[in-house]
Amino acid sequence: MDLTQLEVFATVAAEGSVTAAAEKLHRVPSNISTRIRQLEDELGTLLFHREKLRLHISDQGKTFLSYALRILALAEEAKQSVSGQRPMGIFTLGSIESTAAVRIPPVLARYHQAYPSVELDLSTGPSGDMIEGMLSGRFSAAFVDGPPRHPELDGVAVFDEEMVLIAALNHPPIQRAQDISGATIYAFRANCAYRRLFENWFAEDQAVPGKIYEMESYHGILACVTAGAGLALIPASMLENMPGKTGVHAYPLANEMGKLQIWLMWRKGQTSANLQAMVDLLAEKEASARV
Repeated sequence: MDLTQLEVFATVAAEGSVTAAAEKLHRVPSNISTRIRQLEDELGTLLFHREKLRLHISDQGKTFLSYALRILALAEEAKQSVSGQRPMGIFTLGSIESTAAVRIPPVLARYHQAYPSVELDLSTGPSGDMIEGMLSGRFSAAFVDGPPRHPELDGVAVFDEEMVLIAALNHPPIQRAQDISGATIYAFRANCAYRRLFENWFAEDQAVPGKIYEMESYHGILACVTAGAGLALIPASMLENMPGKTGVHAYPLANEMGKLQIWLMWRKGQTSANLQAMVDLLAEKEASARV
């Protein structure tokens, strides 16, 4: 197999059809189909299930995709490391929701102004998804709460963050987890680090939450808390930028348990010109903030 085959395979997996992949790669559909069949013959397995005009990646294809993405990323890194190129091409970034909404928009704007040849591709989701995306090669880097806890990840701290407990205005004051043991809470999915922090806060005070409702957005969470339907833990920076912030009381967690840092992380040994430019830009921002 060669890099072209891997690029074709990864594009078809992302687009879900030969026609869409052909348009993106500026090739004819028959060429794309031939490349995929040749790769499947070489590997001795089906990478896709065919269904009319759509292709659905198989379990074997999903496994192979993680390796293909890593190989393509490593090849691009090797090319940039010896060519002395300026940052260019696609730079796939991941970010947890709150950081994407509040912290990084001005950073991405400055990056685009400085490096217009780079195509920024940003995806958001829970921290667990971001970690998995970096390890599989889907993201070149991601903004996640840190420090890194996986041996294959590296990174730098870039933002200070504080999590606050929010409750409706008519809710009695909250000083500790036992004050709200058994209460309904709103949170993201189980692979969200902020949810784990919330659950650990209860456990350390020998308390337990009641029903946990999984939500998809901070705005939805705030609306439920404002209505008195339950409580939630959200980043203070996110709350400060939400229109409904005056509809709730915010309480810090005792013993500074809610204070943490957001890191820009990446796989060890897989830095690139695009990534280094982002690290340098964030370092300049931090230095300017201290002046």
